[in-house]
Amino acid sequence: MNGIERGGPSAINRNKRGWFNNEPLLVLGLVLLTLYFARDLLIPFAMALTLNFLLAPAVMRLEQLRLRRLPAVILVVLLASAFIGGVGWVVARQLLDVASDLPDYRQNIDDKLASIHAPTSGPMGNALTGIRILSQDFSGTPVPQPLPPPVESEKSRSTRRAREVEHPKTEANTSPSQVVVVQPPVSDRAYAQQLLKQVIKPLGMLGMVVIFTIYMLIKREDLRNRLLLLAGMGRLNVMTQALNDAAHRVSSYLLMNVLVNASYGLVFGIGLFLLHVPNATLWGVLLGILRMVPYAGMIIGGGLPIFFAFAIFPGWWPPLFVLLLFIVLEVAVSNFIEPWLYGSHTGISALALVTTAMVWTLLWGLPGLILSTPLTVCLIVMGRYVPQMSFLHILLGDEAELAPEAHFYERLLAMDQTEAHHIADKFLEGHPLVDLYDDVVLPALSLAEQDRHKGFLDDTRSIFLSQSATELIAELTDYHSPLATPIVDIDLPIERTCPVVCIPANDQADEIAATMLAQLLEQRGHKTMLLHSTTLTNEILERLGEESSTTIYISALPPFAFVHARNLCQKIRHQLPENRILIGLWGATGDGETLGERFGAARPDAVATTLRQAIRLVRNCDPGPETILRGKTMEGLRRAVITDR
Repeated sequence: MNGIERGGPSAINRNKRGWFNNEPLLVLGLVLLTLYFARDLLIPFAMALTLNFLLAPAVMRLEQLRLRRLPAVILVVLLASAFIGGVGWVVARQLLDVASDLPDYRQNIDDKLASIHAPTSGPMGNALTGIRILSQDFSGTPVPQPLPPPVESEKSRSTRRAREVEHPKTEANTSPSQVVVVQPPVSDRAYAQQLLKQVIKPLGMLGMVVIFTIYMLIKREDLRNRLLLLAGMGRLNVMTQALNDAAHRVSSYLLMNVLVNASYGLVFGIGLFLLHVPNATLWGVLLGILRMVPYAGMIIGGGLPIFFAFAIFPGWWPPLFVLLLFIVLEVAVSNFIEPWLYGSHTGISALALVTTAMVWTLLWGLPGLILSTPLTVCLIVMGRYVPQMSFLHILLGDEAELAPEAHFYERLLAMDQTEAHHIADKFLEGHPLVDLYDDVVLPALSLAEQDRHKGFLDDTRSIFLSQSATELIAELTDYHSPLATPIVDIDLPIERTCPVVCIPANDQADEIAATMLAQLLEQRGHKTMLLHSTTLTNEILERLGEESSTTIYISALPPFAFVHARNLCQKIRHQLPENRILIGLWGATGDGETLGERFGAARPDAVATTLRQAIRLVRNCDPGPETILRGKTMEGLRRAVITDR
């Protein structure tokens, strides 16, 4: 019993951990089940919400013209209904005309199918046979039935009976009986019930959409306030931004989608009219409407006029011209016009758009396909403003690019030096060199230091990363960016510059950062020298002490170089009390005064956290003109270092 009691809490904890680990999957499963089984209610609500995003700007515009809310809503709904009804009436009437005229073109279809000498068997033959049967169904020509068996004479019947007596089994096996399935007649009442079932459900859904739309347009402030109350007063700001962002994105997308597709259908209809295709207005309107349905609508809307041209024209060139017109318009609109007009308004990646369209179609059918883009935009907005749903913004949004420093570090981890240098070159197209070092290279080195101390970075990649960064800095030695900002006066007179000795605090990352600092200072006219901490012998320190105008810069890359920087600063301060000592804690958080206090008695003269700040600090030196002008100190140090080595 004691064993059970001792094992009880651990078992409960394991069960709890399992529950929490599976909780997101359970929530996702419940959401999908709710969306599927409640689709009869959610589909009209989602359609009404989409129409509300489309019609709300027009209602607000009428309200700005001093029209009351209710008349404005009624007017907008009536105008939208009249427009939709008018377009539907035109499309339905011309569709009936096309269906009635299609039997006249049966001979053209048969001639084209016969002219290509298609096989009568195999997959191609079966497909063409199906097309021929479909054309006969459209034209009203009955499908040829097999010939009835010939009438048997009395003499033949007596002969067959004699054979059956002599060979009963053979005759029975060779003369199977024919089975005919006769469908029972359908009464007018049953037919009417079946027809009403197919009509009542769409009409009921249409009525629910209209009711929901009118209510949302009239009570939009009430709905917004209810959502804000559900979110709570603590999240009032975030929820307000989310609602405004969703409304702006969806409204902009729907408006641009309607304008683009209407223009697309207009141009396509004009092109068909110039090609002398009958019912050009119908095909233009139909393509403009169907193209609002992602993917499937474009294929159906473009395929119908191509098949119609194939049917009515005796030659092959007219349908080919229609196909060419459709391809040119689709390529131009899909690849240039749509991304330019509203590609950035939705914020959905191309892969996410395809995936969500499939998911919504599986859940809700054709309405889900039509509503997939607005619904996905709402999910992205939720992921953008609700921390618990941030994965939605990452998975579905189009802002999936890594930051330059993360991308640079990732390419170095993949040991792709060419691509890493390409990232640096691309960054330099819009930024000066100091920003490349501060915003890309130093953060990447800091990430590498963290991974190395945690044991996540092996020696091979660590060495490769250091060598690649060093080679990149060497390539940029003579680089002068035209975008350089006046961090310091580049044309500073030589007598106003001062010598700087850059010393890395500990490891290779500190030395790479010191190399970047020395390079930037050299480009601005300072005499610089890079010394490793192990080369700071007594002779070198004595030579440094001969000129108090020489600035000592200690380079340290947090978070693991602070102790080494403090010890090195204390050592140098003890032997060089007159020299100016600066420390670069690259990427550290906090101001220079607070960071300087952490060094205690070995406090440096100043602390910089970026290379840009480091250059400003060096500018404030006060060198001795004769020593700096001749450069004796730096030359003597170089000779001393070479002698020690």
